Amino acid sequence: MGNSIVITGGAGFIGSHLVERFVDDGHDVLCLDSFDDYYDPGIKRSNVARFMERRNFTLLEGDVRDRSLVKRALEGAECVFHLAAQAGVRASVIDPLKAHEVNTLGTLNILQAALDGGVRKVVYASSSSVYGKVEYLPFDESHPRAPVSPYGLSKLMAEEYCRLFHEIYGLEMVSLRYFTVYGPRMRPDLAISIFAKRALQNLPIEIFGTGERTRDFTYIDDVVRANVLAMKCNGGVYNIGSGERISIKCLAERIIRQTNSRSRIVFREDAPGDAQHTWANTDRAGEGLGWRSEVDINTGLQRYLKWLTGCDFGRLDDRADD
Repeated sequence: MGNSIVITGGAGFIGSHLVERFVDDGHDVLCLDSFDDYYDPGIKRSNVARFMERRNFTLLEGDVRDRSLVKRALEGAECVFHLAAQAGVRASVIDPLKAHEVNTLGTLNILQAALDGGVRKVVYASSSSVYGKVEYLPFDESHPRAPVSPYGLSKLMAEEYCRLFHEIYGLEMVSLRYFTVYGPRMRPDLAISIFAKRALQNLPIEIFGTGERTRDFTYIDDVVRANVLAMKCNGGVYNIGSGERISIKCLAERIIRQTNSRSRIVFREDAPGDAQHTWANTDRAGEGLGWRSEVDINTGLQRYLKWLTGCDFGRLDDRADD
């Protein structure tokens, strides 16, 4: 068996993929998850159900806001992958206090427990939302941070605590700034999930604003590899994105074409808190982690749709565009 790994938020989308990788690699894995009802907890329980009989997997139900529970969870851990968070930009606009309590104070609890418990390394799941207002594209890690949502601010504050715990206390830290992760088991409230399910039913696809906002979408397999590499690196902050961007309108059109759907696009009033653009410069990840994205958006959509339906829709770029 390998050394003990703790994955907070391990029953969620990204977390359950990390659990799968490290359990299969022979590590002792403890998954800490609160099964928050931001989306159906049953989805998260099904994500980890497959591991319950594995001898090197332990599930601990609890909240990162519970300091005594966090301290107990991290006892004897070698490495902590901290993914537990109150997700959702729009949810944070409605309830900014919860975003702060879970994302910022919860992270501070993790860092303090890691320091007290002699944890070797913490890998923190940060977000492209820390950038917010665009001064130039693509974002490199030195781009000014000016979040446009309580979610983005809470993730930035947590990231700053990570920096301070390294600089003041010597805790080994890696912060990975994820750019819109998608793939099998993705959250049901994310655009690709919503668009794909509605396209498969030939239902209207709603887009907030004009659809000209752009996003850098990152496939889950690339994110898992970045975390594995982060275990071995010397620390730092890294963008984890595809290095490509696509407008939300083009994304919807691409999904409609790829699924041969009769869905039409409907535009709705813009939602507050959404970043205008995200686009990752990943040069630092290449140099510091030896990582680069390997899955482009067409391949990723093909894989996701096959997982979702069991049908192979093929790569969109293998067929003529409209």
